[in-house]
Amino acid sequence: QVQLVESGGGLVQAGGSLRLSCAASGSIFSINVMGWYRQAPGKQRELVAAINRRGSTNYADSVKGRFTISRDNAKNTVYLQMNSLKPEDTAVYYCMSEGLLQYWGQGTQVTVSS
Repeated sequence: QVQLVESGGGLVQAGGSLRLSCAASGSIFSINVMGWYRQAPGKQRELVAAINRRGSTNYADSVKGRFTISRDNAKNTVYLQMNSLKPEDTAVYYCMSEGLLQYWGQGTQVTVSS
């Protein structure tokens, strides 16, 4: 099993920045991909960004150029640097890990005020 603990959410004004962190523990040897998803009220959960063990990344079109995902394999931690935040970025952000199985964190709220 893999446990994921997120931190770094909060309230920020439009144009501001936040950095999310997700620390993995447990069967971390099995993890290949780590990523961030988000779910806004009344909407489906969507991929924000993902990164594999080699460092290859994938971003949603809506966040390209504003968000950066990075990974510290030594600390088993993935980060999401979010810049130029917009009100439409408001959502609960979930950390995900994928290897033999897929695991999810508990989610962290990000609220961007206009």
